[in-house]
Amino acid sequence: MDRILETALKEFIAEFDGNVMLPHDPQYDEVRQIWNAMIDRRPSMICRCVSPEDVIKSLNFIRKHDLPFSIRGGGHNIAGNAVCDDGLMIDLSLMREVHIDQDRQCASVGPGCTLADFDAAAQEYGLATPLGINSTTGVAGLTLGGGFGWLSRKYGMTIDNLLGVDVITADGDQLHASEAENADLFWGLRGGGGNFGIVTRFEYQLHPVGPNVLSGLIVYPFDQAQSVITQFARFTETMPDELNVWMVTRKAPPLPFLPEDVHGKEIVALAICYSGDPAEGEQYIESLRGFGTAHGEHIGVQPYIDWQQAFDPLLTAGARNYWKSHNFSSLGAGAIDTVIEYAGQLPSSQSEIFIGTIGGQTGRADPEAMAYSSRGTNYVLNVHARWETADEDAHCIAWAREFFSRSQPFASGGAYINFLTEDEADRIEFAYGASYGRLVELKKKFDPANVFRINQNINPAWMSPD
Repeated sequence: MDRILETALKEFIAEFDGNVMLPHDPQYDEVRQIWNAMIDRRPSMICRCVSPEDVIKSLNFIRKHDLPFSIRGGGHNIAGNAVCDDGLMIDLSLMREVHIDQDRQCASVGPGCTLADFDAAAQEYGLATPLGINSTTGVAGLTLGGGFGWLSRKYGMTIDNLLGVDVITADGDQLHASEAENADLFWGLRGGGGNFGIVTRFEYQLHPVGPNVLSGLIVYPFDQAQSVITQFARFTETMPDELNVWMVTRKAPPLPFLPEDVHGKEIVALAICYSGDPAEGEQYIESLRGFGTAHGEHIGVQPYIDWQQAFDPLLTAGARNYWKSHNFSSLGAGAIDTVIEYAGQLPSSQSEIFIGTIGGQTGRADPEAMAYSSRGTNYVLNVHARWETADEDAHCIAWAREFFSRSQPFASGGAYINFLTEDEADRIEFAYGASYGRLVELKKKFDPANVFRINQNINPAWMSPD
């Protein structure tokens, strides 16, 4: 570090209200780590912000010294964009305040919050908004890429419930964006990822949910996969919005309701959440029980926040992860056959293929209303390779890529931007579809120098092929 930069750094640290962490600091290695252990980058400094003013100070320092930088919320993003090498990490994970306005049924949420933080605060009032399915996920990244989960069929995408944001743009301006104020920026932030600024506060619409929901798992033998997944595909086409059913095929974890001889063997699981009256939900679950002869089930009325954390033990930090994803409008025989073929070749005990069901309210929004435009998507398929050691990298990644290639002919348009890995820059334009040209124009307006570029990047220099 040259003397000028060293002097400037001392001045910056003296003015910074949060904590600036350097590589020699004891907690540096812990703080720089993110969820996906395949990402092992070393920023030159980590700015742990506690206020929007800290974010502005960080951006000013970055611009003045022309430093690369990344932005960390929850640090859960599969591509690892939260951390960079030899630059500055703007770490928002300490900004975790949540304020619930019970009368207006809305929430003000800090950018460092996880789903667990948000859910716990909202459920004190029997309220929730659609989020993801792993409580350690950061709210910020989930939202800016779209966001969907158990409640999405009833209440839409996470971004469909976003009322407004406070955002700091590339030139350091603090703006509020909503339908009524900076509406073009608000359009882009709802699905455009971190391309347009750093959001320091989110405001969400809340809905009455819980505090208890009917939810759980039915686990079938893998040799019944053809019948079970085919029936799942047909059932989910007509089920009510209050019900959501996802399909997961993997090796069975040691769940207490499964016989021991099933543990470690391939299974097909249906994950179920009914957000309405549990008594009404029982009739639909009874239909699901008829899909085959189950190994076992664990279904009942439980707190919504418990169900939101049910899959956390399978998605802990520290494993190596590689994802590939497709959108589907429907699930035909070709797609189902390909899922079954590759589910029979799982490369590790933690790898899985899951199909997240959306549709319902998510498909009723105007595709042009916001940057996320894949409103014809009823299913999001994710092939999730997950393993422990670098020696397994080639085998597990090859399995995921081969399955992705084989299943592509059956997919519909677009892709879920939050599921794109760091090697999929060529799919970003495809993911946004018809929205991409408008996103480029917005990028030119708010970030023409592409300051925010360590992300699923929208390049302001892109030229339309027309």
